[in-house]
Amino acid sequence: MLYYRAPLGSIEVISGCMFSGKSEELIRRLRRAQIARQRVQIFKPEIDKRYSDDEIVSHSEQKLKAIVVKDTAQLLSMLDHRSEVVGIDEVQFFDEKVVQACKRLADLGRRVVVAGLDMDYQGQPFSNTRDLMAIAESVTKNL
Repeated sequence: MLYYRAPLGSIEVISGCMFSGKSEELIRRLRRAQIARQRVQIFKPEIDKRYSDDEIVSHSEQKLKAIVVKDTAQLLSMLDHRSEVVGIDEVQFFDEKVVQACKRLADLGRRVVVAGLDMDYQGQPFSNTRDLMAIAESVTKNL
């Protein structure tokens, strides 16, 4: 007897403090997926306007075009059902629904790669990053 098995997705979290190379690592992973001809969609919160309005940018000036969204609902509404890899930068700035959205995308077979600060200036964990680290298949903590 054959059983249907859902495609396996994953959540990868890249976290750490400011200037630790999180966005650079995110860009590296997403570029590799593009080189492998995978369908990649990249999102960033509209609050992040540090270097560019519509790109994720590393401190070493590497860039990738991104879709700017105000919240998780808008991210999900702009998601192309054909996307195989979903990248999210500055995940700590999203609402708390982003954690369940990432889990749902992974359950649907997507590779979800997020980058975000692990703690605020007072040393308190950002809940989105913390909660995603708890359910992720892979966690990279940059120091």
